[in-house]
Amino acid sequence: MSRPIAAKITGVSGYVPPRVVTNADIEKIVDTNDEWIRTRTGIRERRYADPGVGSSDLGTEAARKLLAMTGVSAEEIDMIIVATVTPDMLFPATACLIQDRLGAKKAWGFDLSAACSGFAYALTVGAQFVAAGSHHKVLVIGSDVMTSILDFKDRATCVLFGDGAGAVLLEPTISGLEGILDFAHDIDGSGGCNLYMPGGGSLHPASEETVARRMHYVHQEGQQVFKYAVRRQAELACQMLERNGLTSRDLALVVPHQANLRIIRAMQERLGVDDSKVIVNIDRYGNTTGATIPLGLVDAVEQRRLRKGDLVLIVAVGAGYTAGSVLMRWAY
Repeated sequence: MSRPIAAKITGVSGYVPPRVVTNADIEKIVDTNDEWIRTRTGIRERRYADPGVGSSDLGTEAARKLLAMTGVSAEEIDMIIVATVTPDMLFPATACLIQDRLGAKKAWGFDLSAACSGFAYALTVGAQFVAAGSHHKVLVIGSDVMTSILDFKDRATCVLFGDGAGAVLLEPTISGLEGILDFAHDIDGSGGCNLYMPGGGSLHPASEETVARRMHYVHQEGQQVFKYAVRRQAELACQMLERNGLTSRDLALVVPHQANLRIIRAMQERLGVDDSKVIVNIDRYGNTTGATIPLGLVDAVEQRRLRKGDLVLIVAVGAGYTAGSVLMRWAY
């Protein structure tokens, strides 16, 4: 009798634009300062894409690096899922643009919009296709050019975000031995009014009025989002361990969404894990939305903080509200 199939990550890569923007640079744009940004967010610098560079460009670069690293050809890819809230355009999907640039002629795919939880959701979706036995090589990409929707007159939001992309390759494995073991996702749509972009959709299509009212930028009720993220991210992390009969001592690494250092530390305190078990790179990249978790995995690999067989917990909260966690046993 054949063993059930699961999905494992067999490679991870990232790409960030070369342009570094420090807090001192932000001070020249908006009324803020380095100390205020660092103490409230943990951010020291972030990366900005140049004008005319879209999410597909960043995602393509991350994917190309991943294929080269794993020795997989583009034509071997069965599926491409792109987590993004800043697609190059409403249609075609960013996945279509990346598929064409890669030359992944046998792949199909789509974009997934779940804001900062997007990569966790996309990873889970891709894993289901692999576990079903219908797909053998799935490319999951998180890519966002958040600077394209930032209001640089709003000092509360413009300091938070940066641009970047990350990608992972999912392939089959034997269920239970390694790879993705469990996930838990949920949404609370009542919080959607606290973090959103009101303009550009079917409700408020682009017009002189929407542009004048600055409706095509990120709008956020910071305190409401912060309180929800602190509570829900910690709850999800603890619940994932409890339902799998684990404790924080079993974890080798936690890779949280990088929205705010204080949110990360609150979750860390609730879990009872020290700094060595938590990936933090918000100081270098800011909040790259769909890219934060894969960029965190890149750091973990490069810093040799992951070994084959390690238990890894991914956790995120985003606009929507969306929230999600993924438990996996590292496969390489």
